[in-house]
Amino acid sequence: MGSIDRYIFRTTLASFALVLVSLTGVIWITQALRGIDLMTSQGQTILTFLGITGLVIPSLLGVIAPIALMIAVSHTLNKLATDSEIIVMNAAGMSPFRLFVPFGYATCAVAVLVTLIASFFAPDGLRRIKQWDAEITADVLANILQPGRFAQLDQNLTIRIRERQPGGDLSGILIDDRRAPKERVTIIAEKGTVVKNADGSFLVLEDGNLERFELGKREPAMVAFARYAFDMSKFSNQGRDVTLGIRERYLWELMAPAEDDPIYKQIPGQFRQELHDRFLAPIYPFAFAALTFAFLGAPRTTRQSRNFSFGSAILAVFGVRMAGFACSVMTVKTPIAALVQYLMLFGVLGLSIWIIIGGVVVEPPARLMEAINRSNARIARLFRRPATA
Repeated sequence: MGSIDRYIFRTTLASFALVLVSLTGVIWITQALRGIDLMTSQGQTILTFLGITGLVIPSLLGVIAPIALMIAVSHTLNKLATDSEIIVMNAAGMSPFRLFVPFGYATCAVAVLVTLIASFFAPDGLRRIKQWDAEITADVLANILQPGRFAQLDQNLTIRIRERQPGGDLSGILIDDRRAPKERVTIIAEKGTVVKNADGSFLVLEDGNLERFELGKREPAMVAFARYAFDMSKFSNQGRDVTLGIRERYLWELMAPAEDDPIYKQIPGQFRQELHDRFLAPIYPFAFAALTFAFLGAPRTTRQSRNFSFGSAILAVFGVRMAGFACSVMTVKTPIAALVQYLMLFGVLGLSIWIIIGGVVVEPPARLMEAINRSNARIARLFRRPATA
């Protein structure tokens, strides 16, 4: 790798890293805000919150990396064009394809990163999130039942305790249970104790009242009790068995799923979709980099506008990505859609390489530019201020 190649390679990767970190940080913040209930309703610490939300970063990197590479290639080419370096390299006999070589090196590095993320790091982070979330849910009696807070354990089950006494005893307990479709149970107890045995986990309440409102009856049924056991086994046992979804599986697990896998038997099309998405992930950086260079890599003078080429590159990359998403969704029910996506990406890559090798300058038709210039002139005349005397 020569000095010019190293210069372009370093510039591209530095820009790529900056864009990748910036975009990932912004998107991660929006995703992390959705999990803020870990600290509010579930009583978790800031470290737990950052740990769980941070595990989603590899998945974000896999999606953002090709886009960040396209922006990095555009920035580097624009920098070379602004400093007239592309013109000088072309005048020195460097062909457009030769100029594309260091960008190809940078793309290979990005493709390796995307491959590692898609095959291992992204599914590993997602399965750690599921396991961590299961452990938090399993420890519901210790973590969610916080003094002075209404904890919603289920969609229609809310529990509040006034305080937690030394030794783990609870006092001032309120339970609102609306899980039964035709009745609502409200329990108020002076104190309670968590009991775990072979039959499950129970919240044993003492000295309280139970009110049962049944549908169709005007008056509730009230019962005063000295001791009452409320079953909490459903919530304290949720974290023991973790079922991994499709996105939480490593690449080799998607390639050879177990024949008796219940999820694979139920939705084999989504397994196929996820597997092809993992295979296609490292191809997108090559397609985006080549497509961007095809529009912006041709030598131009500083007086020639690059706005059309830059806008066309963005639209082309956006169109390819949207078409890829559409093919990915169709792959679930139509396996041939995966082949269409492969053909589309390799077709875009081949066409871009042909444009680069041929030194084709992608420019708008002359008539289109004349129409745009006339339109701009009319707008300028409309907003032109009259000269003062």
